[in-house]
Amino acid sequence: QVQLVESGGGSVQAGDSLRLSCAVPGQIFSNYSVGWFRKAPGKEREFVAAIRRRGINRYYADSVQGRFIISRDNAKSSVALQMNRLKPEDTAVYYCAADSEVADFGRYYYSREIIWDYWGQGTQVTVSA
Repeated sequence: QVQLVESGGGSVQAGDSLRLSCAVPGQIFSNYSVGWFRKAPGKEREFVAAIRRRGINRYYADSVQGRFIISRDNAKSSVALQMNRLKPEDTAVYYCAADSEVADFGRYYYSREIIWDYWGQGTQVTVSA
């Protein structure tokens, strides 16, 4: 079983930045795409961002585009989610997920929870006004 571990969550104020990290087993890291989803209380889990295997392509939800940046750190076998200009609406538990699909089917494909093979336990992000 592949285990993913999120870290970097915390409490910040609106306008601040936060950097999340998703640790991926080194043996499979380069061949897996990694995505971020978030779940706010009373809301459905929603897609945030995804980065293709080897970092070829990146995709973002409209709500975070221009503010969040997803990247791969090959040396650490991890994927980071740099969150800038945070808003109270960004408050949620953030989960990372991994997918082994070789082909790139676009943003819609990665926005679907069902396609992801593995999930982490999540890290809390709280943004106060």
